Amino acid sequence: MSHVQKLPTGIEGFDDVCHGGLPIGRSTLVSGTSGTGKTILSLHFLYNGIKHYNEPGVFVTFEESPVDIIRNASSFGWDIQAMVDQNKLFILDASPDPDGQDVAGSFDLSGLIERINYAIRKYKARRVAIDSMTAVFQQYDAVSVVRREIFRLIARLKSIGVTTVMTTERELEYGPVARYGVEEFVSDNVVILRNVLEGERRRRTVEILKLRGTTHMKGEFPFTLGSHGMSVFPLGAMQLTQRSSNVRLSSGVPKLDVMCGGGFFKDSIILATGATGTGKTLLVSKFVEDACLNNERAILFAYEESRAQLLRNATSWGIDFEAMERDGLLKIICAYPESTGLEDHLQIIKTEIAQFKPSRMAIDSLSALARGVGRNAFRQFVIGVTGYAKQEEIAGFFTNTSEEFMGSHSITDAHISTITDTIILLQYVEIRGEMARALNVFKMRGSWHDKGIREFVITGQGPDIKDSFSNFERIISGVPHRVSGDERSELARIVESVADARDLG
Repeated sequence: MSHVQKLPTGIEGFDDVCHGGLPIGRSTLVSGTSGTGKTILSLHFLYNGIKHYNEPGVFVTFEESPVDIIRNASSFGWDIQAMVDQNKLFILDASPDPDGQDVAGSFDLSGLIERINYAIRKYKARRVAIDSMTAVFQQYDAVSVVRREIFRLIARLKSIGVTTVMTTERELEYGPVARYGVEEFVSDNVVILRNVLEGERRRRTVEILKLRGTTHMKGEFPFTLGSHGMSVFPLGAMQLTQRSSNVRLSSGVPKLDVMCGGGFFKDSIILATGATGTGKTLLVSKFVEDACLNNERAILFAYEESRAQLLRNATSWGIDFEAMERDGLLKIICAYPESTGLEDHLQIIKTEIAQFKPSRMAIDSLSALARGVGRNAFRQFVIGVTGYAKQEEIAGFFTNTSEEFMGSHSITDAHISTITDTIILLQYVEIRGEMARALNVFKMRGSWHDKGIREFVITGQGPDIKDSFSNFERIISGVPHRVSGDERSELARIVESVADARDLG
């Protein structure tokens, strides 16, 4: 069997899912409910073909007028009119007669096929988009006749050798591929777009149902419709090939650096998790401040506090965020988690990082973004953020708020423990009748780290870490127990014996 060549669509992430793009010379059905982005995908396919690959295109519209299509495209920064003027794009208007004439009687699909054929040859088009098949069916009562005619259209396009994208509407997010059974004869390739309501937010996904004769990634992948069109996040295609740096950077807290064996690794992902008020935002602030003090750029995405609150808190710790912003070293972006979907938040994060080019990034907090969304959607978001940070060789510091006020809590509840390189555990403990904060470097990949549990004190000058809990055990469980000198000596002897046995083994 000959190898199926593919045509890159140029749509961010989509070609990764398709393993290179859409099969050349074949037709692809793009199906979805109303508002899923079918028209945008088809236009983006043509726009990229002209702009990046010098491949002219033909857009056949059955629903919108050419004027509306050009106007809508401009919202994504696409100058479709210029492409039309340069004879790179031809918009063939096959929409119903606005005067309400008998379209069924006057509409001739044979004539349309010849018009498309003429446009393809005249403009030397390599790409064709037809929007939409559903509108064609709605103009006729005889569904079987329309099926036969559309099959004839598809056969003609295939014989010419153009790569075609056709849109069609479906009634349910999960159900029959198309309303009129179009998939029965447009069977080479099928792409499904969805816009599912999960919890309180909608989540857009794309699925390659089939690409006949070639491979593609399986499953649903999140996508967003942003200011530059469609962007897909093919999380499964992320390659774990990023280089691991041995260079250290400071957390901004000298004693924490010592606990981490000399600081965090330059391209690592750090997670600070704990109950509200345990000092997570303070650690983030010191991490960001240290970058600016070293004349490096840092970006902070805040989803729990307003800008005014962040600046006020930082000032109380002796950190001047406003001065760092004026120097062009810091960028703070505050947003309500519910303001948009996770995919849109991810696209905003990627765009801001690409424009600002920081060496460090921070998110405070991930748990705010997790509210009202599915577990899988949240995990995919975190994978997308951490993967992008590693790809750009940026150190990332994230916070997560646990529900438990005191005592142990499951770090895996956040679904992100395996993705992070370093985990700092913060919690409240009751010692000698007083409430105190405890800090522990719970995990640190590729490095020795202090496994001790230290007291974490917040002062007017910032954080301080003390060895106040050396005489206690069961701190993490929330039931501290004082250890006598003899018990400590016995414990040290056991630890030393275990270490000797390991060395002999």
